[in-house]
Amino acid sequence: MKPLLELKNVSLSYHSPEGETKALSNISFQVMEGEFLAIVGPSGCGKSTLLNLICGLIKPEHGEILIQGVDSSYSTMNIGYMLQKDHLFEWRTIYRNVLLGLEIQHQVTPEKKKNVKNMLKTYGLDKFQNSHPSQLSGGMRQRAALIRTLVMEPDLLLLDEPFSALDYQTRLNVSDDIGKIIQREGKTAILVTHDISEAVSMAGRVLILSERPARIKREVEIELEMKERTPMQSRNDPRFKHYFNLIWKELNDHGSDLAGPEAILKTTEAD
Repeated sequence: MKPLLELKNVSLSYHSPEGETKALSNISFQVMEGEFLAIVGPSGCGKSTLLNLICGLIKPEHGEILIQGVDSSYSTMNIGYMLQKDHLFEWRTIYRNVLLGLEIQHQVTPEKKKNVKNMLKTYGLDKFQNSHPSQLSGGMRQRAALIRTLVMEPDLLLLDEPFSALDYQTRLNVSDDIGKIIQREGKTAILVTHDISEAVSMAGRVLILSERPARIKREVEIELEMKERTPMQSRNDPRFKHYFNLIWKELNDHGSDLAGPEAILKTTEAD
């Protein structure tokens, strides 16, 4: 079975009048269809840069990015990108915000509008479809942003720290909601996060990056003892703390601003 996405020895440097800044160094990994991958690493190491490379916003200096076995420059695969902020427009209702991508691509059809209505109902926003973003909580806004991305029917979903602007309790609830949605929709997803707990609870595999220029220090397969896994339930699994400590130790070799062992205590208190 071919991977949905494959990076081969990808490297990138930024150039300015002050000189060259190496961002990524020989990054290689694969993502299979239906997989949920998390990427963690120190701030500024190039996590978001990786997502920008995958979706084609920037090009690598060296190496290859293959999508379904084809060079990403020639791929027609639909990639959804969910950013740190929801970027909902206040002058549009939630329904009109969710429709925005379809409008831009001239894909608003009765069938697509029906799908939007169904998703708003399924994910608890149907009663707020005529509300404006300022009338919703941060968690509800993020849910609306995810629905806006999903109605475009992406084959690959990129998540760039989508919960970082939320308070801790809301973050737990929203990551659980969104994790369930992605699982239910059967999407392939890559999550960039600085929160180890989030990575372990949501992903099936975690890539650990080094400081800049980023390289892959280690890959960790997350195998938890549960039949129907959800992000919130994962935090109660006996092996959760083991994976957390494993990743924390790997990152802490050279220091990191990632959520530390105190997150385990917060998680226990929240549960």
